[in-house]
Amino acid sequence: MFAKIKVRVMSEEIEKIKCLIIGSGPAGFTAAIYASRANMAPVLYQGMQPGGQLTTTTEVDNFPGYPDGVNGPEMMMQLEAQAKRFDADIRSGYITKVDFTGPVHKVWVDGDKEIHANTIVISTGASAKYLGLESEQHYLKIGGGVSACAVCDGFFYKGQETVIVGAGDSACEEAHYLSNICTKVTMLVRRDEFRASKIMAERVKNTENITILFNTETEEVLGDDNGVTGARTKNNQTGEVMDIPCTGFFVAIGHNPNTEIFKPYIEMDETGYIINTPGSSKTNVAGVFVSGDAADKDYRQAVTAAGTGCMAALDAERYLAALGH
Repeated sequence: MFAKIKVRVMSEEIEKIKCLIIGSGPAGFTAAIYASRANMAPVLYQGMQPGGQLTTTTEVDNFPGYPDGVNGPEMMMQLEAQAKRFDADIRSGYITKVDFTGPVHKVWVDGDKEIHANTIVISTGASAKYLGLESEQHYLKIGGGVSACAVCDGFFYKGQETVIVGAGDSACEEAHYLSNICTKVTMLVRRDEFRASKIMAERVKNTENITILFNTETEEVLGDDNGVTGARTKNNQTGEVMDIPCTGFFVAIGHNPNTEIFKPYIEMDETGYIINTPGSSKTNVAGVFVSGDAADKDYRQAVTAAGTGCMAALDAERYLAALGH
């Protein structure tokens, strides 16, 4: 197994490793599992949210291999344990600075510790945008009816009434998805028109059980000890306040990829999602690979993140082999 080498430069200790994985979640932990089995001795830093977005999800019902479903945090603990079983080095810490200008990739942990890595897998994910309402955050934290992913959590509201906030293509897609399993879907659109493409807007407008309320904002998410029971809305033109019954409150106003620190070196789209070479996890920097939601603005599922984590580890292994490591 590759041994981690420590040298002292100007009295500061620098750690040299073969493979550094930045971020946990399904992508990071899967990359760690594959990299460990390939004797790459990976080091994984978990970042600000160990376990990623799934740690805020109470039930995961659509990940293969869990016929009875699994609690999100429990699933992340199992993935971490599996990575550790193959001797992956899982650490607490946050990458605060990077330098990808040379053949050796440099990173700094918590503003202090310096690491030189032959390969890096970026698995920093993306953070869902929320409205910021106290009531919204309350029910999000207790897993009581607030979600930012209809495809992930919509099944739990089958045959029930739901509300979704948003005006873009993603909001329209999620509203249409919910309309297939829920009795009624109410869309809250802040302006007097959609931001979505015309075809997506027409699709929801023509769906019988979707009600669209334009010029409408959320004042409060209503509920009790068992979870969400409704949404209090206000028309920003007339001032009319209305309570809408629902058991599921979905927020589809976008995501922020957690990639800011890499912007000086890594090619991204206008939103900040990392651009990878099609069919691979390669970025524009040799030896730096990306997996999970940091590059995926379309699917954002645990299973697709895990798949790209596997790809990134395999690509990193091939890169090292070509260098003779």
